[in-house]
Amino acid sequence: MTTEVKVPVLPESVADATVAAWHKKPGDTVRRDENLVDLETDKVVLEVPSPVDGVLKEIVSDSGATVTSDELLGVIEEGEVEAAPAADETSGSDGKNDAKDTGGQSAGKASSGGDKAPAPAADTGKLSPATRRIVEEEGVNPKDVPATGRGGRLTKGDVVRHLAGGSRAEERVKMTRLRSTIAKRLKDAQNTAAILTSFQEVDLKAVQDLRAKYKDDFANVHGVKLGLMSFFVKAVCDALAKFPVVNASLDGDEIVYHGYMDIGIAVSTERGLMVPVLRNAESMSLAQIESGIRQYAEQAREGTIGLDDLQGGTFSITNGGTFGSMLSTPLLNPPQSAILGMHNIKERPVVVQGEIVVRPIMYLALSYDHRIIDGKDSVQFLVAVKEALEDPARLLLNL
Repeated sequence: MTTEVKVPVLPESVADATVAAWHKKPGDTVRRDENLVDLETDKVVLEVPSPVDGVLKEIVSDSGATVTSDELLGVIEEGEVEAAPAADETSGSDGKNDAKDTGGQSAGKASSGGDKAPAPAADTGKLSPATRRIVEEEGVNPKDVPATGRGGRLTKGDVVRHLAGGSRAEERVKMTRLRSTIAKRLKDAQNTAAILTSFQEVDLKAVQDLRAKYKDDFANVHGVKLGLMSFFVKAVCDALAKFPVVNASLDGDEIVYHGYMDIGIAVSTERGLMVPVLRNAESMSLAQIESGIRQYAEQAREGTIGLDDLQGGTFSITNGGTFGSMLSTPLLNPPQSAILGMHNIKERPVVVQGEIVVRPIMYLALSYDHRIIDGKDSVQFLVAVKEALEDPARLLLNL
């Protein structure tokens, strides 16, 4: 009996998808719920699992093909498959299998007694779709590649550098659909909106003191760390309530004022920038904001985030400070009309009540669409964010 593998139903906003990579070839055994193929959309990579146990009989839509909802991808011949061998049976506990797979290099270096420590092995438990694709296409053993990703994870860049072997090699790679979509949207924003940027500085001593005082209690009670971003989200929501035009969007010749605050948080991933959205952030607590951000960031980097989590949004926040940025002019995320840029925190001399003191200062940047937001509103919005952060009690007292 044969079973068809089809493209899952795509959201209305996604017209089609591209077959990014098959993880099986015809004749390979497959197990139920095992990932067969990755489909790349303009926003995320979708994994298509096997619906049954059996053998992959035929691939109908090859890598690179453009497919739509419910289109046929391949055919599986149903049947029982052998259980996967236990890890300790295949790992080669005496090291011989590893030496054979790598031409004896790994075992030789490990036993040579040299003074150079071997590079840490990659955490192969979770590979992003882009990394998994190049690993499978090039026949690379992930354990042979030094990993530099967060938490010891292997990145696509790690594999590319491993394949280049330190030479002056070049690689020409077609832009992914996500990168191409990001490029188009940002260029469209530049060409369409009248983008201006206002700047402000904020003294974060009060926030840092509050975090230092309550961080342990907060983590014990809520099970999540008290970060900096939650304070910024709360301060932004407070300022948006006072200046609703900054939360609005332009639709033709009409200004759409949103009665809710869906805040997009920019997350950098291997595949490009993603902006998951915290829905109704104005009604969320600090703990709920921190939990939501952490969950979305993990899903975005692992390529498991859903399309619905990336759609919509009335305002965005991006934090270039995590990469050391001192100042920038962030681009709008259409159809939103404004975006707040955070930057690194530096101790700087400032004057407080007539005396020079050292304080942790961050520069803020608000890029906005001058077609609907006046300079007065943008400046006052930034001042409201500054006041809320420099005196966090104002957020609790709704001042």
